[in-house]
Amino acid sequence: MSCYQPPVGPLEICHSDAGLIVVNKPSGLLSVPGRGPDKQDCVIQRLQGEYPEAQIAHRLDMSTSGLLVVARGAAMQQAMYRLFRERAVEKRYLAVVAGWVQEDQGEIDLPLICDWPNRPRQMVCYQRGKPSLTRYRVLQRMLEEDCSLVALEPITGRSHQLRVHLAALGHPILGDELYAGAAVERAPRLLLHASELAFVHPQSDRRVHFHSPAPFFPMAHPALTV
Repeated sequence: MSCYQPPVGPLEICHSDAGLIVVNKPSGLLSVPGRGPDKQDCVIQRLQGEYPEAQIAHRLDMSTSGLLVVARGAAMQQAMYRLFRERAVEKRYLAVVAGWVQEDQGEIDLPLICDWPNRPRQMVCYQRGKPSLTRYRVLQRMLEEDCSLVALEPITGRSHQLRVHLAALGHPILGDELYAGAAVERAPRLLLHASELAFVHPQSDRRVHFHSPAPFFPMAHPALTV
């Protein structure tokens, strides 16, 4: 696996208010610091220069791009943790996967657990895995390219859930260096993007909705419903 070389340039801030900041995280940037001095550059480190009170509310894999919620202060962080824990945050992702997904929509219900000898890889394990559910809908089948654009809704939030579930379905996400096998060579990055978030704002009690088109498929409609 290559050394950590995060993208340069300022973060794109999609929204900011007294309680929350929503950023559009680029692929290749950590959400929080990793292990070692060479992995300190991350979303939180960059934000805290201007917003010292910034605290992570959830995470995206380094290779995944898209919407990331950051709390302003510990109280808001705990409020957002509660929303994510209670599954009160609607999350939508876009992904380009290998092959033509046959069913127009469906669910992937496979229990997941960490593959400890090969971490950070996760794996399906019916004996000890935690329940994990993903809903999907095919948006476009690209026949000449032998791939499909899918909208994904993770009902649970396991580590690498979307990546493992799509690979287990037989349609790994293009560019996935952990789970795609030969399909990793078909894209310069992981083609997975957090495109949509919606929840009731803990301060205003009003529903907020954020969306971001996938940089690898900009023509995809941003407001997707799985």
